[in-house]
Amino acid sequence: MRFDRLGITFEYPDNWLVDAETPDDGLCVTVSSPDGAFWSVSGHAPSDDAEALADAVLGQMREEYRDLDSEVAVDTVAGHHLAGYDMNFSYLDLISTAQVRTFETPTALYVIFSQAEDHEWESVCRVFDAMTMSLVMSADSSSIDE
Repeated sequence: MRFDRLGITFEYPDNWLVDAETPDDGLCVTVSSPDGAFWSVSGHAPSDDAEALADAVLGQMREEYRDLDSEVAVDTVAGHHLAGYDMNFSYLDLISTAQVRTFETPTALYVIFSQAEDHEWESVCRVFDAMTMSLVMSADSSSIDE
């Protein structure tokens, strides 16, 4: 399936659910697997501070999950460096993994957040990576078109 709305475009699996919200400051889209894993992206003004946004997500996760472990992480996707954090925490006796990454184009700053229980992380992380790749590639092509 393809999501294409308000400057955010990406591919996602047919059997996953999409929830799009339009708060005052942009668009936030969350795509959820049938088993509860999710991937979320929000678009921000290019003048926003990517590091501050990733730090804010980390801070919010620390407030929610007191046992949160985190480490700085950087991925390279289609020539873009996506910086942020890898996080692990427990909730209701289950261990979960979450990631936050940011990347910038000339027209927008994107924050990507993904989370899944560890027993399903290996299978869904490839789906998360594919959605992220499609987002980055479409952001590149829309920046070229403008």
